[in-house]
Amino acid sequence: MASAEVGIPRRERDRDNQGGSHRREGGDSYLPTEEQKQAAAKAEYEKLLTMRSGGTYIPPARLRALQSQITDKTSKEYQRMAWEALKKSINGLINKVHTANIKHIVPELFSENLIRGRGLFCRSIMKAQAASLPFTPIYAAMVAIVNTKLPQVGELLIKRLVMQFRKGFKRNDKSVCLASTTFLAHLINQQVQHEMLAGQILLLLLNKPTDDSVEIAVGFCREVGQFLEDMRPTIANVIFDQFRNILHEAGIDKRTQYMIEVLFQVRKDRYKDNPAVKEELDLVEEEDQITHQVELDGEVNVQDTLNIFKFDEQYEENEEAYKRLKAEILGEASDDEEDDDDAEDESSDEEDDRETKAMEIKDQSNADLVNLRRTIYLTIMSSADPEEATHKLMKINLPAGQEPEMPSMIVECCSQEKTYTKFFGLIAERFAKINRLWCDLFEQSFQKYYETIHRYENNKLRNIAQLFGHMFGSDALGWHCLSAIHLNEDETTSSSRIFIKILFQSIVEEVGVPRIKTRMADEALRPSLEGLFPKDNPRNIRFSINYFTSIGLGALTEEMREFLQNMPKPALPAPAAAH
Repeated sequence: MASAEVGIPRRERDRDNQGGSHRREGGDSYLPTEEQKQAAAKAEYEKLLTMRSGGTYIPPARLRALQSQITDKTSKEYQRMAWEALKKSINGLINKVHTANIKHIVPELFSENLIRGRGLFCRSIMKAQAASLPFTPIYAAMVAIVNTKLPQVGELLIKRLVMQFRKGFKRNDKSVCLASTTFLAHLINQQVQHEMLAGQILLLLLNKPTDDSVEIAVGFCREVGQFLEDMRPTIANVIFDQFRNILHEAGIDKRTQYMIEVLFQVRKDRYKDNPAVKEELDLVEEEDQITHQVELDGEVNVQDTLNIFKFDEQYEENEEAYKRLKAEILGEASDDEEDDDDAEDESSDEEDDRETKAMEIKDQSNADLVNLRRTIYLTIMSSADPEEATHKLMKINLPAGQEPEMPSMIVECCSQEKTYTKFFGLIAERFAKINRLWCDLFEQSFQKYYETIHRYENNKLRNIAQLFGHMFGSDALGWHCLSAIHLNEDETTSSSRIFIKILFQSIVEEVGVPRIKTRMADEALRPSLEGLFPKDNPRNIRFSINYFTSIGLGALTEEMREFLQNMPKPALPAPAAAH
C-alpha cells in the first residue's frame, strides 16, 4: 500500500481525503445542505463585519449575493443586515426631501420601521439639518407629519436637540447652538414642541450676554418671533425688553448692536420675511398635532442605545406589529407575501374602511401651480410673434379652476419688461377675442390689478396700464370695466392716478379723442363711466375736470364743465333774526 501511494501527488491525495470526508458526512452527495449554506454565509458575513478597517475589498455584487443567502429572520446576521438597510434607506430619504416632493417622501418614510429606527431617524435628520440650515423648515415640516402618527419619534428628536444645545452652550460651541436653536424654533412653529422652551432658551442666552450668545438669540428670535407674538405675547415683550437693555447697557460689539436693531425692525414689520410657517409647508391640521413639553432644565433621556444595533428575540412579531401600524397610517392592506390568498378575497367594504384611516397629506406646496406658470412664461418668451405665442398657449392643458392663471401670467410677463412692448398687448387682445371665457377673465384681471396697483413700482405700473390701454383701444375689453374706477380725491391714491393717466393716454394713442368722446356719449355706457366723469357733487366734478385737464385730456371734460356751470348754487343761509 505504501509503494502504491508513492507516485500520487500530494495535492491529489489531499483532495481525495477531503472528498472522502465529504462522502462520510454527506453520504453519496457532494453538495452542501441548505443549513450548511446558511451557516457558511453567516460565518463569512460576521467575519466581514468584524474585520478591521482596511481589510479585503468585497465587491458589492458578492456582498449582495452573500446577504441574499441569509434568510433566517431569527438570526443575528439577518437582523444586522436589515438594520443596515434601514439606516441607509432613512438617510437617503432625508437627504433628498425638499418642498416639492415632501408629500411623496413622507409615505416612503412611513414604509420603513420608524419605531425600530427612531434613533437612526433623529440622528440622520439632525446631521442633515446641521449641514444645511436653510432646509430646516422642510425638515421641521416632515417631523411634524411624522409626529402626528408616531409622537415618540418627535419627542425623542426634541430631547436630543435640547441635550445638544446644552452641551454646545457649555462648550461655547456656536455652530452647534445655532443649528440646535434653529431646528427647535421651527419645531415650535410647527407646534411639535411647546413655546415655553423658546422663552427658556432666550432667557438663558441673554442672562449673561456675549457677542455670540446675543447673535444666537437674535437668530432664534427671528425664526420663532412671529409665533411667540401670536401665542405668547407676554414672553415676546419680556425678551424684547431684555434686548433693549442689552442694546443700551451691555458692552457688546457694534456688529451685534446692529443685529439687535435689525431684529427690532423685523418685529416692527410683523416678521413679513420670517413667517412662522410658510404656506407650502403648513401640512398638518392644528387639531392633529401633538405638542410635547420638554423643558430646558429637566431630566432628558436621549436613548443613545437606539443608535446601535441590538439583537431582537421578537423580531418577527415586532415587524408584524409595525406592518399593521403602517397599514393603518397609510391606509393600505397588509402586504405579507407569505400569507395565503385570503387578502385577495377581502371585501371592498373592508378596504374602504382602511382607506378612510389613511393619513392625508395636503399638497400646499403649489408645485403644480409653479410648473404651470413656468410653462406659460417659457412659452411666451420663446415665441417669435404674438400669433405663434397665442397658438402655443392655447395648446397648454390648463387644470380645472386654473384658467385665471393665463391672463395673470400674460400681464405679469408684460410688467417684467423694462419698457412696454406691443407684443404682450397683441397676445392679450387675441385671447380676449377668442371666446367669452378669456374676455371675462381679462375683465376680472383688470379689476384685480387696479385694486392692487399700489403694490407695483412705477415701471411695472406703466407696463400694466399700457397693456390694458391697448385692450380697451382695440375693443378687446368692454368699456363697462371702467366702472371699477372712481376718480375722486378720497378713493384714489398716487399710484392709481398714475395708472389712470397712462391708461387713458394709451387709449388716446389707439383710437383718438373723438372716438373716446363718442363712447362717452353712448347711453349704454354712461352708468359705467359715472365713476370717471362724476356728476354727484361739485367737489368730485372739479377734481375730475382738473385731473383730465392736467394730463392733457381737457376735451373730455366739456360736458362736466357745462353741468357744473348749470348746477343750482347752494342757497345762502337765512340771516339771523334781530332780537
